[in-house]
Order: sequence, then C-alpha cells, then structure tokens
Amino acid sequence: MASNSASGVTAGTADGTTAATTLHIARLAWPILIGQLAITANGVIDTVMTSRFSTLDLAAMALGVSVYVSISVGLSGVLQALLPIVGQLYGARKMEAIGAEVKQGIWLTIFLSIVGCIALFFSPLFLAMAHASPELLDKATLYLRIQALALPATLGFRVYASLNIAIGRPKMVMLIQVLALCGKLPLNALFIFGGFGVHAFGGPGCAIATTILSWLMLLSGIAIMRGLPFYRQLNLFENGFPLPRWEAQRNLLKLGLPIGLSYFIEVTAFTCMAVFIARLGATAVASHQITANVGVVLYMLPQSIANATGTLVAQAIGARRMDAARSTAYAGIRLAAMSAGLIGIAVWFSRAWIIRAYTPDPVTIAAAMPLFLFIAFYQLGDSLQVTTGYVLRAYKVTLIPTVMYALSLWGIGISTGYLLGLDPFGIAPAALHGAAGFWFGNSISLGLLAIGLVLYLRAVQRRAGDMA
Repeated sequence: MASNSASGVTAGTADGTTAATTLHIARLAWPILIGQLAITANGVIDTVMTSRFSTLDLAAMALGVSVYVSISVGLSGVLQALLPIVGQLYGARKMEAIGAEVKQGIWLTIFLSIVGCIALFFSPLFLAMAHASPELLDKATLYLRIQALALPATLGFRVYASLNIAIGRPKMVMLIQVLALCGKLPLNALFIFGGFGVHAFGGPGCAIATTILSWLMLLSGIAIMRGLPFYRQLNLFENGFPLPRWEAQRNLLKLGLPIGLSYFIEVTAFTCMAVFIARLGATAVASHQITANVGVVLYMLPQSIANATGTLVAQAIGARRMDAARSTAYAGIRLAAMSAGLIGIAVWFSRAWIIRAYTPDPVTIAAAMPLFLFIAFYQLGDSLQVTTGYVLRAYKVTLIPTVMYALSLWGIGISTGYLLGLDPFGIAPAALHGAAGFWFGNSISLGLLAIGLVLYLRAVQRRAGDMA
C-alpha cells in the first residue's frame, strides 16, 4: 500500500535491481494514466456533443476553452509545487508536517482562485481580440463565466491529487476522475439539449456539467480523506485551520510559479503554431489539428511516467537516499524513452488508419500523412523532457528549467517553424513548407530541450550528492 511507497523505491534501488524500480514506477504510473485519459475524454465528449447542437455553439466553446485552458493550466501548475514538498516529507516520514503544508496549499488555492475567477469574469476583454460575431462572443463569455464557478473546485481537487500522488496513492485520484467521466455524458445531455424542465444551453451547458462535477469531485476527495484511517496520520483536519504563513506561501510560489509558467509556455507554443498555420488554409489547419490531437493523447503516457518517477525520486530525497533518487530518476527516463520509441513506431505504421478515423476527406488525409513522421521524433523528445522536468522538480529545481522551456519552445520552436513553414525568405526545403515546418521546428526544440534538461539534471544530482 501507500505506506510502503517510500521504502519500496529505496529497497529496489539499494540492491541494484533496476527492473524492480522500473516496475514500481509502472505500478504508480498506470492509475495516473487512466485518470489523465478520463480528463481528456471529458473534452472529447464536450466537442462531440456540442457539435451536434450547433456549429455556433461549437465555435463558441472552442474559443472559450482556449482561454480557460490557458488560465486553469497555469494556475494548476503553480499548485504542483506540493508534489516535491509533500513527497520529500513523506520520504522523511514527517507525517504531521504534511498536513501543515497541505493547509498552506489550500490558502494558495484560494488566492489563485480569486485571480483566476476575476480573469474569467472579465473574459470579454480577451475574447474581443478574436473579432468574432456578437452571438459567438456572448456564448463564449457565458461559457467562461460559468467555468469561473468551477475553477475553485478544480484547483482544490489539484491539491487533493498532488497530495495523493506524492504519497503514492494515485488510485484514490483515478477513482474519482473515472466516476466523474461516467457522469459527464448524462449531465452534458441534460444541459446542452435540455429536458425535464431544464433549458437547452448549448455549448455553455458543458460548463454547467463541468462545474457540478468539479465540486462533486472535490467533495468526494474531502470525504475520502476524512473517512479513511490512513489520512489521520497526516494531520489534515486536526489542530484547526491556521492562517497563511508568508514563508510557506513564498516557498510554494518559488517552486510553483516557474512550473505554472512552464505549462503556460507549452500551451502557448501550440497556440502560436495553430495561429500561424491558420494562415495556410483549412486543409493545413485540419491536418495540424488531427496530428496535435493524437500527440496530446500520446502525451498522457510519458506524463504519467514522469509523475510517478518524480514522486518516487522526491520520496527517496526525503529519506536522504541520494543514490536511490539518482537510479530511480534514470530508470524513469529510460522507461519513458523506450515507451516513446515503441509508440512512435506503432503510430508510424498505423498512421493511415488513425487519420481515417478522424476524417474521410482524401485531401486532409494526404496533408496529415507526412506530419505523422514527426510524431515519432516528437514523442521521444517530449517523453525525455517531461520526465526529466518532473525529476528536477523532485529536487525542488524549477526556475532554470522554465527558462530552458522558454528559450527552446518559444525561441527555437516557434521561430524555426515560422521560417520553414511560412518560408518568408524563400530558402526552406519544399518538404518543410506549411504545417510540416512547424512540426519540424517543434520537434527540434523538444529534442534540444530534452538534452539540456538531462545535462542539467546531472549537475543538480552532483550538487545534491555533495550536500548529502
């Protein structure tokens, strides 16, 4: 069970059994993967059901989602600071101290929720830049203002998820996420199309369903932590609810702000790709969207491995077993790389079937086929960078990696994609014109980022070993 998580990694690495460590990472990663896929499936359900209501509502929801994701992902990333903090405390067996950190994390959640809700409430200021029709803007504004009601619960559940993953209990997160997915379809049907006396809201109905489910998820998490005896040792509900402490908030923000910014950089890098590719016409956009959607789904596996690896590394660091932390880190990185290689090969050979599952249009299929070559290379770089990034967070190192993210994804990726894809100087190879150029630039930037992060990790581990 979870109480053995910290000892499990250290035992596996102490006697040199890399296979045992890899297996431990896999056992921790699969529930995280299932939960992430459930979250992704929610977005798919929203898109499919809203498209059957009206094209206007689908466009409004897509516009609203682009704003909401940028805000919610960034704010959720800040709360990821709890993962290394709690993980190290759990590895050091400082159980009662975990509750104090979680309570400070709740205060940070409240502050971030206020900022996020204000931004969502004034969403027309962001949406006006789209120069869309008044009807579309009205629906997108309503969608975002309803989502503002969900944001505090979404961020609160992120605290619950970070706590449980950090102490090696991801199944407690997965269970709630899967159950919420089961409720998504009927609630969407009720609020999108109406019925039983409920008005048909169209696209904004997705936001109503999300809000209800977000609060139910948070309340379920609280009920689990109050009801199960295991959580009593963490001092989560005892000793009242202290006021926010500046030192604790500063430590959370010092770790969390760079993490949140790195997530924002990743999201906006893809957004910039989409904006530039939109200049190339509908076929280029469609082929890019199919490739990007496949990439997002495939990303769930390395992200889950990264999360599990970072958790076990943090626990080993907390237990002051630096050799175990080092060997666990590289076991996770190797697992992510091997998984990415196998997935890349599988995607390349099945690319025609995958693309036809998205569209029957032969022109779009032809445009998307060459882009899937980049999926193989893209996945390898993406897997290495995300796993190494999570390991660095386990060492409580976040600032320099975020600078590397900005230089790689914004600096190299977008600029290379622009020069090749749009070819303003007429020097790019014909094979890299259009969307292919942007995917090539993105793949190169991720590969360089992965190399840089691995080299930096080695330096961090040397310093950590010297200080042990």
